[in-house]
Amino acid sequence: MNTSIEEAIHKLAGTPLDEQNVQQHIAPLFSRVRAKDRIYLANHSLGRPLDQMADDVREATALWESKLGDAWDEWLAEQEAFRARLATLIRAPRVDCIVPKTSAGQGLRTVLNALPGRPRVLSTRGEFDSIDLLLKHYASLGRIEMRWVEADATGTFHVGQLIEQLRTGIDLVVISQVMFMDGQIIHHLATLADACHAAGAKLLVDAYHAIGVIPVDVAEMRADFVIGGSYKYLRGGPGACFLYLSPDVLNSDLRPLDTGWFARENTFGYERHDPPLLRAGGDAFLEATPPVLTYYQARSGQQFTLSVGVDRLRVYGRELLSRLKEYLRDAGVKAIGGDDDHGAFLAIPLEGAADIAAKLAERGVIADARGDWLRLCPDCLTRDEELRAASSALGELLKRQGANRLQSEAVADEK
Repeated sequence: MNTSIEEAIHKLAGTPLDEQNVQQHIAPLFSRVRAKDRIYLANHSLGRPLDQMADDVREATALWESKLGDAWDEWLAEQEAFRARLATLIRAPRVDCIVPKTSAGQGLRTVLNALPGRPRVLSTRGEFDSIDLLLKHYASLGRIEMRWVEADATGTFHVGQLIEQLRTGIDLVVISQVMFMDGQIIHHLATLADACHAAGAKLLVDAYHAIGVIPVDVAEMRADFVIGGSYKYLRGGPGACFLYLSPDVLNSDLRPLDTGWFARENTFGYERHDPPLLRAGGDAFLEATPPVLTYYQARSGQQFTLSVGVDRLRVYGRELLSRLKEYLRDAGVKAIGGDDDHGAFLAIPLEGAADIAAKLAERGVIADARGDWLRLCPDCLTRDEELRAASSALGELLKRQGANRLQSEAVADEK
């Protein structure tokens, strides 16, 4: 583990996070990204990197420069370390249950392509665009039969809606652990998994908005597949993603269509068996030459999250969200989130949310929008004065634009 991260977190001595000890011990680890003159509340989109990230990437490129082809020993060791850290973060029972991918969508494609026949897939209308697009595209090509569950009258999804549909004959259920638009946590996933298995179906959970935010335990969840990545809360940037396959799946007769020569039993032996001899377990799902720089790119963020602890980050994150929600309320803005039923960001229903996000950026507040939802996400680096300033800026902006219908109607009965 990186010494500077280890030493900084050690100085916290396991105490709860607060602004004083974060600014004293943790903030110096982020000196490069914190030098910007802006309030960054888009940590749910792209997480802020540690200073160590650039040094880690330089380590990978230095191996390339100094060892050329002989760098593969260290590069592949880092791939295994990447898998091991993710296995620890989601409590996977085996490291080979983690298969590196460059996107969560690539993990979904791997599963869809491995399932036999024309799978009957059930999902919700609330999945992230990359997942939604892939499911619709596969369905349009006749590769899968697609069925959808709509949100209820309050815009909320429930596992009971999916369990009800299992009676119609389903092979795979796809659902997020935390919904990307409003941050709703989907509870009772283990109950859904049990219902899927009883009906002969498998469960795939998109945990992208959960990992690093709430404790994720894939064994307790009993999901067959989990997809996720490091772009957001793990501070690892793009490309450092994964597919989890449960031991039961790896011990079944499911075989990958998406594979490559790095999955070959003797990778560098250049033996050309027909059919190919693949490695055991999850290693059979490895593909061609891996993008090794992403493993170094993601290292510091994974180490940081493991060192601080997801539970401690969650408690402090909830405190920041609670304060932000209060300051927004004082500014006349109602928000959803900051409780046990939501993830790491607040969601604000607003007409023209993307335009409002752009106007906030002009005022030095970086947020984002998805549909009619403006999303605000502090991280542990965010100071109280930044929460107050962002709330004030949004309140003034909305007052200048006049009353917003979604603010006055859709959140009247706050979730």
